[in-house]
Amino acid sequence: MPSKFKIAPLALAAALLMSGAAAQAQEQVVRIGVSGPLSGANAFAGKDNENGVRLAVEELNAQKLKAGGKTLRFELMSEDDQGDPKAGVNVAQKFADAGVKFVLGPYNSGVAIPASRVYNDAGILMSTVGTNPKITQSRYPHVFRIVASDNQVGGSMAAYAAKEMKIKTVGVIDDRTAFGQGIAEEFAKQARASGLNVAGREFTNDKASDFSAILTAFRARKVDAIFFGGYAPQGAPMARQMKQLGMANVRLLGGDTLCSPEMAKLGGDAVGANVLCAQAGAMLDKQPGGPAFKARYKQRFQREPDVYAPAFYDQTMFIAQAIKSANAVDAAAVSKHLHAMSYQGVAGTYGYDANGNLKKTAVTVYTFKGGALAPLASY
Repeated sequence: MPSKFKIAPLALAAALLMSGAAAQAQEQVVRIGVSGPLSGANAFAGKDNENGVRLAVEELNAQKLKAGGKTLRFELMSEDDQGDPKAGVNVAQKFADAGVKFVLGPYNSGVAIPASRVYNDAGILMSTVGTNPKITQSRYPHVFRIVASDNQVGGSMAAYAAKEMKIKTVGVIDDRTAFGQGIAEEFAKQARASGLNVAGREFTNDKASDFSAILTAFRARKVDAIFFGGYAPQGAPMARQMKQLGMANVRLLGGDTLCSPEMAKLGGDAVGANVLCAQAGAMLDKQPGGPAFKARYKQRFQREPDVYAPAFYDQTMFIAQAIKSANAVDAAAVSKHLHAMSYQGVAGTYGYDANGNLKKTAVTVYTFKGGALAPLASY
C-alpha cells in the first residue's frame, strides 16, 4: 500500500505536464512590438501609444482567436526608441532578433524613415503614425501609415485658416525634425495656394525652450497666425511666450502633435481658443465605438487617451482580423490581407492603398476649451 501512494503523485505530475504540453502545442504566440519614446519630452505620447496596444492585446487574448488550428496568444514587447533615429534602428534590429513579426510605431517620422528599411528587410509588418510622406514613398509592402499624412493634415489646417479664420498673413516655424519640416512645408504650400501670405520661415529645434527672437520677428511682420511644425513640449512654451510678448490676438496653429492634453498641461492659461490644431481622424466622441473605447481606456489606465492611442488600438485589432482572415501569423500573408480588407475601428474606417497609406481619412480641426480639446470642424 505505501508504495502505491508514492507512485500516485508522480503519475499525477506527469499527467499535468503532458496536459500542459498539449495545451502549449495548441497555442500560437504572436509577439506585438511597440517602438516609441518612453523617455524624454515626448514620453507621454510613447506611453499613450503603448497603452492603446496593451488594451487591444488584453482584449484579443480574452477572445481566444484561432489561426492555423491554434489559439492565438498575443504578447506585447515595448521598447524605448527615445525618438532618436539610431536608437530606433537598434530597436528594430532587437525586434527582428526576438522574432517579432508585427510592430506598432515608431511615433516620430525621423525614426520611422530609417527603421522602415530594417523592418522591411526582416519581413516585419510596421504600422506607424509618422506623417512624413517619405515613409511610404519607398513602397515597402509591409509598411503602413495608420493616420493621415502631412499633406492631408497640413493642408487641412491651411484650408481652415484661410476659409474659416480669414487669416491673411502667417509665419511658419519648424523644429528641424522630419515630422516638423514635412508638415510645415505642406502647410506653407497649401497656405500659398489658398491665398495666404507666408511672411517667412523660421527654424528652431526639438530641445528648444526660448522662442522670443523668432516670435519678436514675426510680431514685427504683423502676422495673424503662426504655424508651428513640432511637438507639444515646444508648442506650449511658445504659446506662453506669445502671450508674454503681447501677441494675444495671434493664433498658434499646428498639426496633430499639438492636439494633445500635454499642450494645456504645459501651457496653462496661455493655451485656449488661441491655439488650433489639425488631427488625423474623425471626432472620436462622434464615432460609434469612440465613447466606449474612452471609458475602457480610462478604467484600465486611470487617464484619458491622448492623440494616438485610438489609432494604435485600432491597428492592433485590424492586424488580428487580418491574421484570422489569412489563417496564418506570417507577416507577408497578413500584409496582403490588410491591403485587401477594410476595418471599422473606434476612430474610423481603415483601408490601405498599394503604398500603405490610408485610402480615405478624415482630418479634424480642434481648439482648447477649459484645458481640453474641443472639435471645430472635420474634413
